[in-house]
Amino acid sequence: MFFIFNPMISSIYNFFALESLDARLCAPANPKKKAEIIKRAGPSRWKTLEFKFYAVAFLIVVPLMVKTAMEASNETNPNYYRYERILSDGWLFGRKVDNSDSQYRFFRDNIPMLTVLMVAHLALKNLVTSFGIENITFDFVFGLVFLFGAHGFNCLRILFHAAVMYALGRVPIKKLSIALLWIYGIGTLFLNDRYRQVRFSQIVPGLESMDSFKGLIERWDVFFNFTLLRLLSFNLDYLWREQKKDKETKETKESQELNERERQNYYLEASDYSLSNYMAYVFYTPLFIAGPILTFNDYIYQSRKPLSSINWQRTAKYGVILVYCMLLMEFILHYIYVVAVSKAKAWDGDTPFQISMIGLFNLNIIWLKLLIPWRLFRFWALCDGIDTPENMIRCMDNNYSTVQFWRAWHRSYNKWVVRYVYVPLGGSQSRILASLAVFTFVAVWHDIELRLLIWGWLVVLFLLPEMIATQFAKPYEHEWWFRHLCAFGAIINIWMMMLANLFGFCLGKDGLVLLLKDMFTTLDGYVFFILSSVCLWIAVQVMFEWREEEKRRGVDVKC
Repeated sequence: MFFIFNPMISSIYNFFALESLDARLCAPANPKKKAEIIKRAGPSRWKTLEFKFYAVAFLIVVPLMVKTAMEASNETNPNYYRYERILSDGWLFGRKVDNSDSQYRFFRDNIPMLTVLMVAHLALKNLVTSFGIENITFDFVFGLVFLFGAHGFNCLRILFHAAVMYALGRVPIKKLSIALLWIYGIGTLFLNDRYRQVRFSQIVPGLESMDSFKGLIERWDVFFNFTLLRLLSFNLDYLWREQKKDKETKETKESQELNERERQNYYLEASDYSLSNYMAYVFYTPLFIAGPILTFNDYIYQSRKPLSSINWQRTAKYGVILVYCMLLMEFILHYIYVVAVSKAKAWDGDTPFQISMIGLFNLNIIWLKLLIPWRLFRFWALCDGIDTPENMIRCMDNNYSTVQFWRAWHRSYNKWVVRYVYVPLGGSQSRILASLAVFTFVAVWHDIELRLLIWGWLVVLFLLPEMIATQFAKPYEHEWWFRHLCAFGAIINIWMMMLANLFGFCLGKDGLVLLLKDMFTTLDGYVFFILSSVCLWIAVQVMFEWREEEKRRGVDVKC
C-alpha cells in the first residue's frame, strides 16, 4: 500500500489497478454512468494531516510485521529444529525454501510442464483452426486427450459422472431433473471421497493394467470438484434457457457485444446443448484443472464471438503481473517459513504478536498459492480468446467487509454460487437461509471435513452482524461520524474473519486456543490486542479512502 502515499510511484498502481486485471472492472463506457459514479465519490483525503499520520504508521508497522514473521519462523527462532527437516533446498541466495504445502508444491514443481503444455495447446489450436475447424470442435477433441493424459484410466470415473449428469439433465420433469442433478452432484463428492482408491481390478477382475496408469495427476478426485461446477452449469443453463431469453431479445442483440450477465442468459438453441459441446466445455483444457469458472452459456458465446476486451496489450500486462506474483511468492517462501511452523506446531514460547504473524502470513500464502494458479490458467484462456472472471481482485489484506471479502475471494466461484445456489433459494429475500446453504455447499465442496463445515457455519454467523448493522446505519451514511462508526464495525469484522480462517486453514484448534489464551490472559496479550486494533483502524480508513479513489476514477467495485 505504500504507493498510495507516494506520488512518485503512483504509476505502479496504474499498472496493477483492478482494470488491468479484468475488463469487467473498468469504468462504464457510458459517460453518464461514469459521471454518476464520480459524483458519489467524496473529496480526496490523501493530503490531509490524518492520512499523513496513517502514512507514517504504515511505514513503521508493515516492516515490523514482516520482521516479526521472519523472527518467528527463520533459523534464529529456538523452535527452528522442529521444522528444519520440512524445508527444501532453495534457489535464492543460498536460502532454504518452504515448499511444504503439498497443494502449492504440486503446482510449483510442474510449472515447466504446464508452460510447455500451454504453448503446445495454443500453437496446435491456431494451426488446426486455420484449416476451418471450429474452436469448440478442437476443444472437444483436445480436452478428451488431455483428460486421459492428466488422469489416466481414472478419467473413466469422471466420464461416468459426466454421463450420469447429462442423462439427469434430460429428465422431462424440470423440477425433478434439477433436484436429481443436485442430489447426485453433491453425492459425487462423498462417493469420490470414500471410494476414490477402489481399483478397477476390484470391480472387474483382469483389469489390473488399468490400475497401473494413473496419468500425471493421480488425485483425480481433487480436481473433479471444479469439473462438478461445470457439469451443473451446463445442465442448469439448459433447463433454464426457456425462462431467460425470448427470440425477440436474441434477434435485437445479435449484432451487439453482450456484457457478462447478458452472456450468461444468452438465448442458445436447443441444439447448442449437445453432447459434444458439453464435453468441449466440461473438459476445456486451460480451465480444466482449477478454473476460473465460466458458465456454459458464456463459454459458447465467447467461442463463437471473442470479446473486444481481449487484446495483446491487456493480455501481456496480465502476464507481467502474473510473473511478479510468482516471484513475490518465491521470495516469501525463501524468507518466511510459516507454513512449516504451522505443520510442526512449533510456536512454543512465541509472543501473541509472533503467533498472529504466523497465522496472518499463512493466510497471505494461502491467498497467493490460489491466486497464482488461477491467474496462470486465466492467462492461458486469455491467450486462447476466452475471458473468464478474475478470481482475486484485491489483496487479502485489503478487505474489511465479510460480505465483500467473499465476493472478491475466488470471485468466479462466488459468481457461480450466486447464480446457481443463492438466487434460486431466494437471494436477498431469504438472505440467512440462502447464505447458510451457500456456505454449507462451499465447505462440502472444498473437502469432506467437519472442521470445514464448522468454518462455513462460522462465516454465516459472522455475516449476520454486518447485514443487520448495514441496514440500521444506512440512513446516516452522510453524517461526519459515519466513516468512523463503519471503521469500528470493520475492525470487529476483520477480527472475526481472521479467527474463522485461522481456525479453518492455518493454526487449527490448538494454535487458535493458544493465541486467544495469550491475548486475553496476559499483559502482553492485552497490549497486543489494543495496538493491533488501532493498526486495523488505520488500515480500514485507508481501505475506505482507496475505494473512494476508485470512484473518483469512475470505477465502482462492490467489494
